Amino acid sequence: MLDQELATCQAVFWRFMNPTVRPILVCLILAAAAASSNSAQAQTSSANDGLFRIAKGKTISASVPKSFSPAPSEQPVTHASQITSDLSEALSVIRRNYAGNAGKDASNLTKSSIDGMLRSLDPHSNYFDASEYSDLLEEQQSDYFGIGTTIASYEKEGRVDTYVVSAYPGSPAASKGLRFGDRIVSIDGEPASGLGSDSVSEKIRGRVGSVLRLSVERASNGQTETVELKRSRVPQPSVTDAFMLRPGVGFIALTGGFTFSTAAEFDQALRALHRQGMKSLIVDLRGNPGGILEQAVKVAERFLPSGSVIVTQKGRSRYDNRVWKSANLSPETLPVTVLVDGDTASASEIVAGALQDHDRALIVGERTFGKGLVQSVMDLPLGAGLTLTTARYYTPSGRSIQRDYSDGSLYDYYRHSEIKADATHSLPEAETSGHRKVFGGDGIAPDETVSGERLTHDRVALIDPLFFFTMDAAAGRIKGLEKYAVRTYRLTSSRSEINLPSQPEIVLAFQQYIANAPGWQKYLSAADSEASFVAARVQNDLATAAYGSEAAARLKVSTDPQAAKALEFLPKAEQLARGASHPVRAAKGK
Repeated sequence: MLDQELATCQAVFWRFMNPTVRPILVCLILAAAAASSNSAQAQTSSANDGLFRIAKGKTISASVPKSFSPAPSEQPVTHASQITSDLSEALSVIRRNYAGNAGKDASNLTKSSIDGMLRSLDPHSNYFDASEYSDLLEEQQSDYFGIGTTIASYEKEGRVDTYVVSAYPGSPAASKGLRFGDRIVSIDGEPASGLGSDSVSEKIRGRVGSVLRLSVERASNGQTETVELKRSRVPQPSVTDAFMLRPGVGFIALTGGFTFSTAAEFDQALRALHRQGMKSLIVDLRGNPGGILEQAVKVAERFLPSGSVIVTQKGRSRYDNRVWKSANLSPETLPVTVLVDGDTASASEIVAGALQDHDRALIVGERTFGKGLVQSVMDLPLGAGLTLTTARYYTPSGRSIQRDYSDGSLYDYYRHSEIKADATHSLPEAETSGHRKVFGGDGIAPDETVSGERLTHDRVALIDPLFFFTMDAAAGRIKGLEKYAVRTYRLTSSRSEINLPSQPEIVLAFQQYIANAPGWQKYLSAADSEASFVAARVQNDLATAAYGSEAAARLKVSTDPQAAKALEFLPKAEQLARGASHPVRAAKGK
């Protein structure tokens, strides 16, 4: 059985890995998969094993086959049996001599060995055990099996609890009346207090059609009740919203990553906005972590004429060397601005880079994350999987979006801050079709830089008290704000129907609230200095409580300074597109 599994694993890696590294990684993967399987059978998996989450910057190439036959002439340098023996001996030494209970976490030790090897390659190649890999594949399908709620954890008087923030229309949670501020008391009889939202979310998810018993303390009256919910398929759309920001101006929030349904969702949004009289468009890519490469190409193609290069992909295998071009004979011609930020990564950077290089859209916001590596998803034995970097991609002008990760520090890599304006001289230079200078090697720099909201230390400290204040305000328990209590819950997209308190009303009531709350009096000065943040946060959450998350998101966009600038720059985007009559020029490496 081991020989058969080894052959399968080697077939996957033969074309991608260095001959010296290949057999070591293969054997480590087999050992981890087997250890994980044995651990599950013995019911001794670590209680600390959490849901693995891919960090921002995902690009999955769905065009690469999941397995390959090894080339006949390629043979591993090191004998697989020797590597397996060395690994087993190392684990045995650890079990006998480690001061803690190493035997209980054998699968974690082996998995860490794989992770360490992959980290020496790049920050985006990852190994997944069977459970993690199942979650990854589910994520790419644009839905999950659950009850349709957004939840978050907050702390009050030293106790952390998880609360309902919103329920998706038509979901099991919505049908049972779960609302903003409802506290999750227990899940199938197990107490939920003290658990973070990730742990609660994992317990709520399950097989489609299975029944979940959820005890909740209602925010409206403090009473606890138990509801039964049948888990169902809950959509997680890529296009989280699409609406008319103002007459003639459409707004598409493409913030949910690129999944198998992204292009279809985007097309549907375009058609709906055209029917409402759209003459220009703002596309919001802020916070979009990336996803499936082909879907990003299709979105960019909607705005680029046939023959336009969208992205060039270069890798070791012939499958990973490809130039993606538009085949659209009737592309959209309306003016476009694109919103980006530091969490705009990977596949979303392909879209921004292609539209920028062709001068087809004006990019507004902040420098993007800077991830230009493509991961292929690979099936492994025993249900495990791998996302392995198999290629790099380049914008139409030849720019690499990927920034440097040679120092090996994952913390520094993911905490990356913008480069200084005077540092662009060290980056490769290219030209757009309109002869504008652009630079590679560190994400996509916006054409118009507009800073977004920053979570300062004071703002972070205010988040918990602001949530409980809003929860009480929605229930009519805040003196002076009684008329804004949520009496009935209804979905609406009309901003004129949303009745919210003003900033002075909110700040005064909030200061009185925390002045009488144990442990929160120390935030009084922060509430005063961060008055605009306090008001915006409460208004957003009250809108969520009364009208749902979609209405709240639209309200937020209408007061968003970056969106306001994107709106302001639409005429410039139109001029830019009209002047783009020359082909893009390749980057000059430095």
